[in-house]
Amino acid sequence: MTRSALSYQKWPIIVTVIGLTLSGWLGWVTTGTFSGLIGFLIIGGILAALEIALSFDNAIVNANKLVEMTPVWQKRFLTWGILIAVFGMRIIFPLAIVAIFAWINPFAAVHLAISNPDKYSHIIEEAHGPISAFGGTFLMMVALKFFVDEEKSVDWFVGLERNLRRVGSIRGFEIVIVLSMIVGICQFLPDTKHASFLMSALFGLLVFMLVDGLGSYLDGIAGSTTSIGVRGGLGAFLYLEVLDASFSFDGVIGAFALTTNIVLIAIGLGIGAMYVRSMTIMLVERGTLAEFRYLEHGAFYSIFALSVIMFLQSLFHVPELITGGIGFSLIGFAFYRSIQHNKNDAADKAATGIQ
Repeated sequence: MTRSALSYQKWPIIVTVIGLTLSGWLGWVTTGTFSGLIGFLIIGGILAALEIALSFDNAIVNANKLVEMTPVWQKRFLTWGILIAVFGMRIIFPLAIVAIFAWINPFAAVHLAISNPDKYSHIIEEAHGPISAFGGTFLMMVALKFFVDEEKSVDWFVGLERNLRRVGSIRGFEIVIVLSMIVGICQFLPDTKHASFLMSALFGLLVFMLVDGLGSYLDGIAGSTTSIGVRGGLGAFLYLEVLDASFSFDGVIGAFALTTNIVLIAIGLGIGAMYVRSMTIMLVERGTLAEFRYLEHGAFYSIFALSVIMFLQSLFHVPELITGGIGFSLIGFAFYRSIQHNKNDAADKAATGIQ
């Protein structure tokens, strides 16, 4: 029996109720006023919506990778992976940034976040450039790898994607594109920011190559022996975790524009992450990616757009509304085109049957 779409939202709704209750309680404890309670409730809801809007393409890519994993590794990602995503990337990651850029130990970073949230937020904002360089590089490599894959059999924008596959046969083509983007952005940065931008971007490239290479290596071993046990196991798990980290950069940074309270940020983004998790499960179990043939393409076009935006954010601020809006629009258009294709395909089959 097929589960209804609403049934997938059971746990996200429960987490939403608990999270918003905690947000209100936190607002009351922090401010001691009813208006503070309402304010924290509203911000918590906005943060959850921000996370969902910025991560819908992440859910599609997660589902695409999860299909290749065994049920054991799927369960591990959807349990341990979500805990790492919520607590690691939404809480520990900002603290780690402050510890690195302020040259203080992690405990001092926690104390700074609680005792002086404005300074904590300022350090996060100062680190935005290097973070954008890392995330932009990693995500652009993810998107380009999809489009230059010679085994990809379905094209949405046929002319563009066929040409990308053709030139993609040139070894290292996607790396050349990414390095060209990095060099181009550097031309507009102050000299004082060149070193940090380049180091972060190259580190993003290195991490992608290591994670992607590790995944291929483990898949190869799993294909010939039973010692590893699964194809697309640990390598795919690591790949998805780093991918989630890259996606979460924008949400974490954008959250500080709404509040400097790290607990409220963790609650709001955590609520959103639960909805992303439920969307991922629904896409896998209902075979939505197979049913809507261009949905995956829309996600990867969205990832490419996000990578470009992250690079541009090294130069100027791009509102989260624009970032989320572009991604949502691309995926929405892909969904619409998929429905059109299915209708045309059904009509063609019906006509052929009549003849």
